[in-house]
Formats: sequence, C-alpha cells, structure tokens
Amino acid sequence: MLRKEANELLTQTGPDEAMGKMFRRYWIPALLAEELPENDCPPVRVKLLSERLIAFRDSDGKYGLMDEFCAHRGVSLWFGRNEEGGLRCPYHGWKYDTNGQCIEVPSEPADSGFCEKIKLQAYPLVKIGDILWTYMGPEEDKPPYPEFEFATVPSEQTFSSKRFQECNWLQAMEGGIDSSHVSFLHSGSLNTDPLFKGARGNQYNLADKMPFFEVVKHEGGLYVGARRNAEDGKYYWRITPWVMPCFTMVPPRGDHPIHGHFWIPIDDETCWAWSFDYHPTRALSDVEMEAMEAGKGVHCEYVPGTYIPKANKTNDYLIDRQAQKEGRTYSGVEGIAIQDSSLQESMGPIVDRTKENLVSTDNGVIMARQMLRKAVTALRDKGVTPPGVDPAHHRTRSVSVVLPPEQAFEEACKKDLEAAPGKPHTSV
Repeated sequence: MLRKEANELLTQTGPDEAMGKMFRRYWIPALLAEELPENDCPPVRVKLLSERLIAFRDSDGKYGLMDEFCAHRGVSLWFGRNEEGGLRCPYHGWKYDTNGQCIEVPSEPADSGFCEKIKLQAYPLVKIGDILWTYMGPEEDKPPYPEFEFATVPSEQTFSSKRFQECNWLQAMEGGIDSSHVSFLHSGSLNTDPLFKGARGNQYNLADKMPFFEVVKHEGGLYVGARRNAEDGKYYWRITPWVMPCFTMVPPRGDHPIHGHFWIPIDDETCWAWSFDYHPTRALSDVEMEAMEAGKGVHCEYVPGTYIPKANKTNDYLIDRQAQKEGRTYSGVEGIAIQDSSLQESMGPIVDRTKENLVSTDNGVIMARQMLRKAVTALRDKGVTPPGVDPAHHRTRSVSVVLPPEQAFEEACKKDLEAAPGKPHTSV
C-alpha cells in the first residue's frame, strides 16, 4: 500500500506538480498522425498533463501544438481558420504560426510591433512512426527524439492506436506490468484472439496460474519476469520491460507481432491508453492489420468518429454474464483492451492505495512505484534527470522463452532484451 501523500505525489501531473514536471522531461505521444492528415486540415483539441492545447498542420506541412485559447479574448482556436501558413481566430482575425507566435492582428498597424509581443505557449510536435510526439518541458533540458523500436521500423511493420480511459494514468500503467492477471482476466482470449492464438506459450499461461515474479532493474526502468512451469522441468518466462515513466512492452506470442502501451495523462482522472503492434523482421499481414483495425489484440472498437471505446462504462462495457458463466470470457467482457480498462476504471478515477493488500506477484508494481518516487523527488529536490529520458533506454524488447531451472533470465536473455534493426524477436 501507499500512504496518501505518496499516492498524490505519483498521480498528480498538472504543470505545478512534481510528477507533472517529471512527465514534462520526456517526449510523449500527443496525437496519431492520422488526426492531422494533410496541410491546412481542421485543428484538433488536445489535452495533456491538464493543459488544454490545440494542434494544427499549416500550409507547409509544419505541425504546431499550442495553448488552445486566443491571447485576445480567450476564444478557443478549435474554431479557427487554418489558412495561409497559420491558424486564424475567427472572432477578430488574430493569426498564429506553429510556434504560437502571433503573426497578424488586423486591427493594428503592421509596423506597430504589436504582434511581436504576443506569443502563446507552444510545444514542439514531431512525427516519428505513425505518432506525433511532443515535449512540454524546459527547452534547455529537451532530450533527443525517442527511439522506441515500434516507432522506428518501416511503416508496413507497425500499427498504433489510442483509446480514452477514465482513470488515472498510474492504475492503468500498473496493469501493464502485472503479468499474473493474464491467466485469469484474459484467459478466454488467448486461444481465440487472432493476434494471440496458436502460440505454445498460451498453454503455459493457462496451466500455471501461480507465477513466480523476479524483477530486475535496468538503466531506464525494470524488467519484470514472470515464471511459470513448462514441460520437462523447465520454466516459461515472460519478461516485460517497463521504461519510465509509462512505457511497457507485452512479451510476444509465437510469430505474432509484439505489442505494448504508453499511458499518458490527460488530467489526473483520465488518460490516453496508447497501444502498438509491430513486427521487427516483416511487414504486418493483411489479416493482422484487419484484426488490429477491428479492435482485436490490445486495440478496441470505437464510438464512430471518436477514440472512445464502443464498450465503456456508460453501457457496462457490454458485459455478457452468460459468456462469463460459460467461460467464453472470464469476466464477461469481450476484448483484451476493454477487459483491462473495465477493471481499471472500476477502481474509481484515482484508486485509494492506502487500502491495498499487496502480494508477491505485485513485486513489479511495488518496484515501479519505488523507482517513480525516487526519480520524481530527485528531480524536484536536486534537478537529477530521471531514467528513461535517454533514447538508449528505449532500445529494449520484451521476451518469452523457455529456460532450464538453473538459468536466470537476466543473464540468459541479455541479448534477447536488446532491440536491433532486423533482429528476430525471442518468442514462444
């Protein structure tokens, strides 16, 4: 469990909060590239880390992310006209470029210098893979661009999605480093979901519901190893990398794509659950792409025209009690992503961690909290750069492997856990 003060330290991410300031030291996903598909397309509202922003793409293809509200009278620039190299407020015609600089005020003489004094808060927005990333921290501390493998492989090898989730980022992220729930919550999907089924490791997950956890630190975060019994006295290991503050990569199954997540705070009570699938050595097949677009695997179906899941708390996640009773789905909720979000949202917007009773399978969660607390206080009190900022920390992979009992996964899988272009992934 956590004391109330520690829980608040880790869950509050506004501009003036210690965790908010730490999040702002990282490049984080802001939008899917598909949300700004062409030059001069309509602007998009964005809320990140409790800041209301507007994103747009100008006539030259430059991306901008800035304060949502016009500096004149506070009109939302979502209503703005995206034209001729800038976003123009429709109220009185004030116009801004992608850096937030005001470049035209029709009511003032052009030679008055008034425009030069007006600048909205703006953040860089860059396309890496199929995601637009932003950095919201001090300019002097801006790190190099992220180098997560899913975002750097050729476009035909990767697919990303996001979904709106109605809970704090931390309880969502903690689900991503908790491998023990797979044998229960996701058990009905392992042999039926097209992005999971057919892997030999599935049967180890289903047969052994009491995994042993071994958690190892690395420079950017943790390797969370979950060990289950395999045949001939060997062990089946699923090793999940966690890179601070909120990146996890799910161990692979057979030759299926590798998948993983980011959990990015919108505010303290909601977050974006980003999901990706990629294959390090081949293009995604038509069947795999169709499954991802249909919401299979770690993705979901949406309410049309939104990134809100079709199955959500307003309709009780379309729970099917008969399917639950018959074992077709363990919880009665369909789909890996919604199985997770339904239970994480059920805890409330911010779970009261003072009431928890943690056990040995929670070691990954416990150590992640400890690392986050140590990093956020070191940044706050001493200005120490947190782990996971360095792109070298991003070049990691998840692993599933069968090992003899005398082999420790940390040594046996050292090379397997390192990402490299064109290198096959280690999977069972």
